[in-house]
Amino acid sequence: MPGPQRRRKYHRGDTHLKKGWRTKRRKKDLDQIDEDLKPKNADILLNQPVDLDLPGSGQHYCLHCAYFVDESTMQKHFTSKVHKRRMKALEDEPYSIEESERAAGMGSYIPPKKRKITTQETKKMEDEDESPS
Repeated sequence: MPGPQRRRKYHRGDTHLKKGWRTKRRKKDLDQIDEDLKPKNADILLNQPVDLDLPGSGQHYCLHCAYFVDESTMQKHFTSKVHKRRMKALEDEPYSIEESERAAGMGSYIPPKKRKITTQETKKMEDEDESPS
């Protein structure tokens, strides 16, 4: 007499794949972040009005990653592996339509350019720079 049929675990052992399929902790894609890094958009995002629906009332924002609850959490985030990995990924310029056409054989290959990405300045960092030693 067999018991009730066992439920199959389709992706057992594929934890590296399962995380990619989940959307619960989905962050911005690199091309979306590249749009945020443009000076006009960066000023808007860094100087947001108080919005009580956002974490930290929308006042603590890392251009490269997300919102934070307070300034100290954001400072700790800047030294974390997650932030450094995101900064490294942003060094490559995002793909363009012209680059995809060249890859398809409609032109000669031009390697993607590297750019220098630095962590944003925060109010706390600016205060430390101005204080006399």
